[in-house]
Amino acid sequence: MKRLRLGLLVAALATAGGLQAAEVAEVRIADQVKVGDSELVLNGAGLRSKMFFKVYVGALYVGQKASDAQALIDSTQPRRMRLRMMRDVDADSFYAALDEGLRNNHTPAQFAEIKAQAEQLGALMRAFGKVREGEVIDIDFTADGIVLTRNGEAAGKVAGAAFAKGLLRVWLGDKPADAGLKKSLLGG
Repeated sequence: MKRLRLGLLVAALATAGGLQAAEVAEVRIADQVKVGDSELVLNGAGLRSKMFFKVYVGALYVGQKASDAQALIDSTQPRRMRLRMMRDVDADSFYAALDEGLRNNHTPAQFAEIKAQAEQLGALMRAFGKVREGEVIDIDFTADGIVLTRNGEAAGKVAGAAFAKGLLRVWLGDKPADAGLKKSLLGG
Protein backbone atom coordinates (compact mmCIF):
# COMPACT_ATOMS: atom_id res chain seq x y z
CA MET A 1 0.00 0.00 0.00
CA LYS A 2 2.87 2.36 0.86
CA ARG A 3 4.47 1.64 -2.50
CA LEU A 4 1.22 2.39 -4.30
CA ARG A 5 0.84 5.75 -2.51
CA LEU A 6 4.47 6.61 -3.23
CA GLY A 7 4.01 5.66 -6.88
CA LEU A 8 0.88 7.83 -7.13
CA LEU A 9 2.66 10.73 -5.48
CA VAL A 10 5.60 10.47 -7.88
CA ALA A 11 3.22 10.26 -10.86
CA ALA A 12 1.25 13.28 -9.62
CA LEU A 13 4.40 15.33 -9.14
CA ALA A 14 5.70 14.37 -12.57
CA THR A 15 2.41 15.38 -14.18
CA ALA A 16 2.24 18.63 -12.23
CA GLY A 17 5.78 19.48 -13.29
CA GLY A 18 4.66 19.56 -16.91
CA LEU A 19 1.96 22.07 -16.04
CA GLN A 20 4.15 24.53 -14.18
CA ALA A 21 5.22 27.74 -15.78
CA ALA A 22 8.80 28.38 -16.80
CA GLU A 23 11.10 30.39 -14.56
CA VAL A 24 13.83 32.84 -15.58
CA ALA A 25 15.93 34.75 -13.03
CA GLU A 26 13.43 33.75 -10.33
CA VAL A 27 10.54 35.21 -12.35
CA ARG A 28 7.70 32.80 -13.12
CA ILE A 29 6.66 32.89 -16.76
CA ALA A 30 3.13 31.87 -17.71
CA ASP A 31 2.84 29.09 -20.28
CA GLN A 32 -0.06 30.88 -21.99
CA VAL A 33 -1.63 34.32 -22.22
CA LYS A 34 -4.86 35.54 -23.76
CA VAL A 35 -4.58 38.49 -26.12
CA GLY A 36 -8.00 39.61 -27.29
CA ASP A 37 -9.70 36.45 -28.52
CA SER A 38 -6.41 34.62 -29.09
CA GLU A 39 -4.74 32.12 -26.78
CA LEU A 40 -0.99 32.49 -27.16
CA VAL A 41 1.65 30.02 -25.99
CA LEU A 42 5.10 30.74 -24.65
CA ASN A 43 7.62 30.49 -27.47
CA GLY A 44 10.58 31.26 -25.22
CA ALA A 45 11.82 33.47 -22.41
CA GLY A 46 15.14 34.82 -21.23
CA LEU A 47 17.01 37.51 -19.39
CA ARG A 48 18.04 40.83 -20.94
CA SER A 49 21.14 42.06 -19.25
CA LYS A 50 23.39 44.97 -20.01
CA MET A 51 26.92 44.84 -18.71
CA PHE A 52 26.44 43.20 -15.31
CA PHE A 53 22.90 44.41 -14.70
CA LYS A 54 19.68 42.44 -15.09
CA VAL A 55 17.35 44.74 -17.03
CA TYR A 56 14.25 42.62 -17.71
CA VAL A 57 12.95 39.13 -18.27
CA GLY A 58 11.50 38.93 -21.76
CA ALA A 59 8.91 36.38 -22.85
CA LEU A 60 7.58 35.91 -26.39
CA TYR A 61 4.08 34.52 -26.86
CA VAL A 62 2.78 33.28 -30.22
CA GLY A 63 -0.12 31.33 -31.71
CA GLN A 64 2.15 28.41 -32.65
CA LYS A 65 5.68 27.82 -31.44
CA ALA A 66 8.39 28.52 -33.98
CA SER A 67 12.17 28.73 -34.01
CA ASP A 68 12.45 30.75 -37.24
CA ALA A 69 12.94 34.40 -36.29
CA GLN A 70 11.96 35.76 -39.72
CA ALA A 71 8.75 33.72 -39.76
CA LEU A 72 7.81 35.17 -36.35
CA ILE A 73 8.63 38.71 -37.52
CA ASP A 74 6.63 38.31 -40.75
CA SER A 75 3.62 36.64 -39.13
CA THR A 76 0.32 38.50 -39.21
CA GLN A 77 -0.95 36.48 -36.26
CA PRO A 78 -1.05 38.03 -32.77
CA ARG A 79 2.21 37.93 -30.82
CA ARG A 80 3.13 39.40 -27.44
CA MET A 81 6.48 40.47 -26.06
CA ARG A 82 6.26 40.70 -22.27
CA LEU A 83 8.96 42.56 -20.37
CA ARG A 84 9.12 42.07 -16.59
CA MET A 85 11.43 44.76 -15.27
CA MET A 86 14.29 43.64 -13.03
CA ARG A 87 15.40 47.18 -12.17
CA ASP A 88 14.13 50.75 -12.30
CA VAL A 89 14.66 52.38 -15.69
CA ASP A 90 13.72 55.91 -16.67
CA ALA A 91 11.47 56.15 -19.72
CA ASP A 92 14.05 57.98 -21.84
CA SER A 93 16.67 55.26 -21.28
CA PHE A 94 14.10 52.53 -21.96
CA TYR A 95 13.03 54.15 -25.21
CA ALA A 96 16.63 54.93 -26.21
CA ALA A 97 17.44 51.21 -25.99
CA LEU A 98 14.47 50.34 -28.23
CA ASP A 99 15.39 53.12 -30.66
CA GLU A 100 18.95 51.79 -30.83
CA GLY A 101 17.58 48.31 -31.55
CA LEU A 102 15.42 49.71 -34.34
CA ARG A 103 18.34 51.55 -35.91
CA ASN A 104 20.64 48.52 -35.60
CA ASN A 105 18.19 46.30 -37.48
CA HIS A 106 17.24 48.64 -40.32
CA THR A 107 19.06 50.47 -43.06
CA PRO A 108 18.79 54.27 -42.84
CA ALA A 109 16.14 54.19 -45.60
CA GLN A 110 14.12 51.50 -43.80
CA PHE A 111 14.34 53.40 -40.53
CA ALA A 112 13.18 56.60 -42.24
CA GLU A 113 10.00 54.76 -43.29
CA ILE A 114 9.10 53.91 -39.66
CA LYS A 115 10.58 56.97 -37.94
CA ALA A 116 7.20 58.64 -37.30
CA GLN A 117 5.88 55.50 -35.59
CA ALA A 118 9.13 55.16 -33.61
CA GLU A 119 8.67 58.72 -32.37
CA GLN A 120 5.04 57.95 -31.47
CA LEU A 121 6.24 54.96 -29.42
CA GLY A 122 8.79 57.24 -27.78
CA ALA A 123 6.05 59.67 -26.73
CA LEU A 124 4.01 56.81 -25.24
CA MET A 125 7.01 55.51 -23.33
CA ARG A 126 8.04 58.94 -22.07
CA ALA A 127 4.54 59.26 -20.61
CA PHE A 128 5.45 56.28 -18.39
CA GLY A 129 8.00 58.33 -16.48
CA LYS A 130 10.12 55.82 -14.59
CA VAL A 131 9.44 52.11 -15.15
CA ARG A 132 9.99 50.40 -11.81
CA GLU A 133 11.37 47.00 -10.88
CA GLY A 134 8.57 44.42 -10.97
CA GLU A 135 6.44 46.27 -13.50
CA VAL A 136 5.26 44.49 -16.65
CA ILE A 137 5.28 46.05 -20.10
CA ASP A 138 3.38 44.14 -22.81
CA ILE A 139 3.82 44.88 -26.48
CA ASP A 140 1.14 43.18 -28.56
CA PHE A 141 2.02 42.79 -32.23
CA THR A 142 -0.83 42.63 -34.72
CA ALA A 143 -1.14 42.76 -38.49
CA ASP A 144 -1.96 46.48 -38.07
CA GLY A 145 0.66 47.68 -35.57
CA ILE A 146 1.31 47.40 -31.84
CA VAL A 147 -0.60 47.90 -28.62
CA LEU A 148 1.38 48.94 -25.55
CA THR A 149 0.25 48.00 -22.03
CA ARG A 150 1.78 48.77 -18.64
CA ASN A 151 0.78 46.57 -15.70
CA GLY A 152 -2.40 45.55 -17.52
CA GLU A 153 -3.46 49.14 -18.28
CA ALA A 154 -3.66 50.27 -21.91
CA ALA A 155 -0.92 52.79 -22.68
CA GLY A 156 -1.53 53.39 -26.38
CA LYS A 157 -1.28 52.08 -29.92
CA VAL A 158 1.04 52.64 -32.82
CA ALA A 159 -0.38 51.81 -36.25
CA GLY A 160 1.63 50.27 -39.05
CA ALA A 161 2.39 46.69 -40.02
CA ALA A 162 5.94 47.65 -41.08
CA PHE A 163 6.54 49.24 -37.68
CA ALA A 164 5.27 46.15 -35.84
CA LYS A 165 7.65 43.95 -37.82
CA GLY A 166 10.45 46.45 -37.30
CA LEU A 167 9.97 46.61 -33.55
CA LEU A 168 10.00 42.82 -33.20
CA ARG A 169 13.40 42.88 -34.94
CA VAL A 170 14.79 44.61 -31.82
CA TRP A 171 14.67 41.16 -30.18
CA LEU A 172 14.65 38.78 -33.16
CA GLY A 173 16.57 40.66 -35.88
CA ASP A 174 20.06 40.05 -37.25
CA LYS A 175 21.49 42.48 -34.66
CA PRO A 176 19.33 41.83 -31.59
CA ALA A 177 19.63 43.84 -28.40
CA ASP A 178 20.86 40.65 -26.70
CA ALA A 179 21.88 37.55 -28.69
CA GLY A 180 21.38 35.24 -25.71
CA LEU A 181 17.86 36.59 -25.18
CA LYS A 182 17.08 36.10 -28.89
CA LYS A 183 18.15 32.46 -28.66
CA SER A 184 15.97 31.97 -25.58
CA LEU A 185 12.95 33.66 -27.19
CA LEU A 186 13.28 31.26 -30.12
CA GLY A 187 13.09 28.30 -27.72
CA GLY A 188 16.84 27.65 -27.68
